[in-house]
Amino acid sequence: MKKQRFDVWAVGSAYERYMGRWSRAVAEEFAAWLNCADKLRWVDVGCGTGVLSAAVAARCRPRLTVGIDRSEGFVVSARTTAPVSTYFIVADAMSLPVRDDACDVAVSGLALNFLPAPTAAVAEMARAVRPGGLIAAYVWDYAGGMEFIRRFWDAAIEVDPSAAAMDEGRRFPVCHPERLRAVWADAGLVDVSTASIEVATVFTDFADLWNPFLAGQGPAPGYVAALPPADRERVRDALSAAVPRRLDGSIALTARAWAVRGRRVVHTEAS
Repeated sequence: MKKQRFDVWAVGSAYERYMGRWSRAVAEEFAAWLNCADKLRWVDVGCGTGVLSAAVAARCRPRLTVGIDRSEGFVVSARTTAPVSTYFIVADAMSLPVRDDACDVAVSGLALNFLPAPTAAVAEMARAVRPGGLIAAYVWDYAGGMEFIRRFWDAAIEVDPSAAAMDEGRRFPVCHPERLRAVWADAGLVDVSTASIEVATVFTDFADLWNPFLAGQGPAPGYVAALPPADRERVRDALSAAVPRRLDGSIALTARAWAVRGRRVVHTEAS
């Protein structure tokens, strides 16, 4: 898929306000779903600000975790809170600086859909994992269950039909369980399974929901930043009208991610 100009992620603080506070809860649930043994060797592909690596450290007590991301800004942010035995480096997810069979587990959180060739990326993760090792990932359900982003794009398209071209729900077909299964199978993995992970996203008020869209980082905030001020206000008003409010003015939505896991084939010698 051709990279859109708004797909750039670089500033950790902006990511935290927009997505990090919600991705942390999903990462914790994902690590629990994997339920891996202690003292394993992990690689976290597209590690971002280190949210998933932190969840792995807390839940799975790894021997070693190496987080890899192309964004120097994200890696710098991740290093500021790196858990023990966790290291972050700037590198390309499509060409991991990891030896063949070096890891027990390869994971990727909320990054697979931004990679140019998901199947090739998963095959590269499998290369880095020993035979029998685990390869797993999760992505947002942009088309439906990631509610605050889904409601944003519905409001934006109502105001500006051309916004449909930026809608992650339309742009990222890999963000569906059936497609994730197919990618894992196409990468040669076995024992493939999927699951849904759903977390609450409660905003204190509409400003708490809207203001992170103004930071200009990621597809939806990048789209907002590029709008003329009058159009930006129209999108804001359409979104404000679309979200439910509780009596105290807070907005309670949910965020769903699709998770997938599979194992690298163990080849046995023919008798």
